Amino acid sequence: MVGAHLQYKRSRFSTRLPSDRLYAPSHAWLREETPGLWRVGFTKFATRVLGEPVELDFEVESEAAVQPGDTVGWVEGFKAVTDLFCPLPGLFAGPNPALDAGIAAIQSDPYGKGWLYAVEGTPPDDCVDASGYAGVLDAAIDKMLGNTL
Repeated sequence: MVGAHLQYKRSRFSTRLPSDRLYAPSHAWLREETPGLWRVGFTKFATRVLGEPVELDFEVESEAAVQPGDTVGWVEGFKAVTDLFCPLPGLFAGPNPALDAGIAAIQSDPYGKGWLYAVEGTPPDDCVDASGYAGVLDAAIDKMLGNTL
């Protein structure tokens, strides 16, 4: 990975968070590819919870209107099956065509070749930078460990 990143470590989880993107509370990242066109993918934390991906499908067509929280598809991993939720309002611009050849990149390169889909729109205010996402990770890991204030 080229570029700046934030090193994160908590409990037994560590990752490098690219600083050139935003992060949603749903553990998705967003990176602006061209003005208004955002690629969306799973964070390393999300891929760890999911496990190795085995199947992926999308339920919306390109150019369909989407809102934050809308289900755009689903992914099955060895550990879980999860819906793919859209983190921003706009138009669904389509899935990552490279995933047709195999979805292993979702786990092996989640911040690069493993991006999931693209949306034309504007991220909402609950999307944060890498430092803000570190706080989201702290809360998620504390919850998993049973640490409460």
